This record gives sequence, C-alpha cells and structure tokens, in this order.
Amino acid sequence: MQKKVKIIGKILGIVVLLYLAVCVGFYVNQDNFIFQSEQLPADYIFAFSKKFTEHSIPTEDGNQLNGLLFKTERPSASNGLILYFHGNAGSLKRWGEYATDFTSLGYDVFMIDYRGYGKSTGKPNEENLYQDAQTVLNWLKTSVTYSHLIIYGRSLGSAVATHLAGRSKPDLLILEAPFDELASVLYFFPSRYRFPNNAMLPEVKCRKIIIHGTDDGVVPLSSALRLKPLLRDSDQFVIIERGGHNDLRKFKEYHKTLKEVLD
Repeated sequence: MQKKVKIIGKILGIVVLLYLAVCVGFYVNQDNFIFQSEQLPADYIFAFSKKFTEHSIPTEDGNQLNGLLFKTERPSASNGLILYFHGNAGSLKRWGEYATDFTSLGYDVFMIDYRGYGKSTGKPNEENLYQDAQTVLNWLKTSVTYSHLIIYGRSLGSAVATHLAGRSKPDLLILEAPFDELASVLYFFPSRYRFPNNAMLPEVKCRKIIIHGTDDGVVPLSSALRLKPLLRDSDQFVIIERGGHNDLRKFKEYHKTLKEVLD
C-alpha cells in the first residue's frame, strides 16, 4: 500500500511539474498565441471584389497603422460609418472580405490592422491596441465624413471595440463572439493581458448588440453569457444555433440581425 502511495505521489509530482513547465512556456510565449498576426510586405497590393481606398495612420510613438475604407455602393447617401476591429489572427488580406456584409446595407466600413498585423508596424499589446483605436477614431473624425458611427468588434477585437466605445460616443456597439475577459478563453493558463469586456461594457452608454454561436469552440458561449447581465433593456443578445467561431456570417440569422439593427 505504501509503495502504491509513493508511485501515485511521483506521478502527481510529474504532472504538476509538466503543468508548471507548460504554464511558464505559455507565459513567456503568450504573445505568439494571443496575437496570431499575418504580416504583409509594405508593397503588398490588396485585391477585393469591391472598391476601397488604403490609408496609413501615424501613431504618437512613430508607428504606422494600415487601414482600408470600403464605401457603400448604394445610390443614396451612406447610412453611417462602421469602424471594424477584427479577430486575433490574420490580416486585412482576410478580413477585408467581410466589409460587404455592411456595405450591402448602406454603410461605409473602415477596417484597421493592429500593430504587427498586415502592413501595420510595431508590436501589439493590450494597452497600445486601446491607444491605437483612439488614434484611428481621431483620424476618422478629421478625414472621413459620416453621419452615424457604429463600432464593431469581433472576438479579440470586441475588447478593443468596447474599450473605445466606453471612451467615445458611438451610436451603436456590435460585438461578435465576445468573451467576458481573456482569462475565460485561456482557462488555466496565466496571462499578462486582461482584455476585460466585463469591466468596460458598463461604461458604454450607447445601445449594444451581442452575437454569439452555440458551438463556438474558441470563445465558449458561457463566457459571452456572463456579459448579458450587463446589458440594458434596449440592448440585444443574439444566439445563433450551431454557429461556430468563424462561420457566423454563413447563417441567415446573422444577416437578419444586422439588417434589423442597421437597415
């Protein structure tokens, strides 16, 4: 019996040591996990089915943020501007295709690549993503004409969008596949970053729309549902049955929601 206890003790000790080693490895290399950027050469030429203009926005610390402006092709005047913050992976090379979901509803769309993503220079972290979002909004106010401002954040971008919405006065905030805070997505792994939607959402005064899928394998629905008590009566929480993390725009319910909210 004593021998079995010793064996079990050794096994548990090995498991604990392995877990600690993994935690240390993750903590040291977490930027590569959280910020899964696709970098593009400065002379890369974007190609999309819809017309767009490309812009470079300087930051206070000497970096450049690359952005794309997609104009609605509706014959009447634009309904407003959507400032779109994408997820933690890829670049505008991928995310630019999503603009048609909004330009088709009569909105102009401005998308930005975070530092270290696409053609944007610098290295991303939580604080400079917040600062850069404000820099982009300040630039838009003097460079683009719009009647209404909608801030849209997807996944990691939901925290950037919520933080900005809490410190500005948009007409609407839309969050796609948001988490309550980053820790609920990382589970048992320690992180230097918080990205706390749950702390920032109460500061947002405009109407809020949250869209999430039941089968999201990256950001569990349970994480997003913890944001629901922070919503007001005029806000909306939309759950898309069988919706995953990367395929919500394939569902009719997603486009129906956008049309009801934006059209």
